[in-house]
Amino acid sequence: MTVKIFKIVFFILLIIASNNNAQSFGFGCLGFVGGYGGFSFQKYNPKGLNNYVDSYNLQFKDSLSSPMAKFGKAQGYRVGLNFFRANFKGIILTTKGFYQFLSENNSSSIIGSAGNINTNFEVDFKNWGVGLDLGTDISQALSWKVVDAAILFNTSTFTNTTNTPGPLTTVLQYNSEKSSIGYSVGTGFILQIIDEYISLEGVAAYTTFTIGKMRSTNGTELTSSVSSSEAMDNFVTAGGFNAVVQLNIGFPL
Repeated sequence: MTVKIFKIVFFILLIIASNNNAQSFGFGCLGFVGGYGGFSFQKYNPKGLNNYVDSYNLQFKDSLSSPMAKFGKAQGYRVGLNFFRANFKGIILTTKGFYQFLSENNSSSIIGSAGNINTNFEVDFKNWGVGLDLGTDISQALSWKVVDAAILFNTSTFTNTTNTPGPLTTVLQYNSEKSSIGYSVGTGFILQIIDEYISLEGVAAYTTFTIGKMRSTNGTELTSSVSSSEAMDNFVTAGGFNAVVQLNIGFPL
């Protein structure tokens, strides 16, 4: 369904572009191409992972000096390319691609007879995205991105690191069994710093994605709880609010 919507929107925008190909775009004769990078924040619902955290805290409740916190807020960076951005009589069209890395980690400590046992859970998300946005000028320095939409290809890694008294450290790492497809729809603003060339952009969006089973390199599956042998199949069940602040650098064509 999402792919069909993107095809329809992109086809309409191509028609708009073809009907305006003889006019001045305002970003150079053919628009501009450029790169960008910035900070990204993502809320998500890791139902399976948080059930695993609950089982961990329950199993070690009598010896925990600090319990493991639940997950649901990741942050990191986004870098990408604006393949094409042009201004058609005040209507701004952008097509883009990007890579995003997000991470969240929590720790706990178990009181042992020989010293504390420290455990760290870390979740990493790697997302590739392609999309487009459609906006309009508010003033010479400020533009409104009316719609910012992207298709996302998501993978995830879960790392369980345990440090016991002495030199022993155990690391268990699980990767998502397969890449999942999600989408992001939002809105935002672009503030021109150096007209047409350098701008600051902010976007608020709703992102949806899921991650099912997690598997280690030796084929072991992440279980639904610490003491269970049943494989977890709902590591992440939903996305949520996403915010991105980025710096754009453009080059007229």
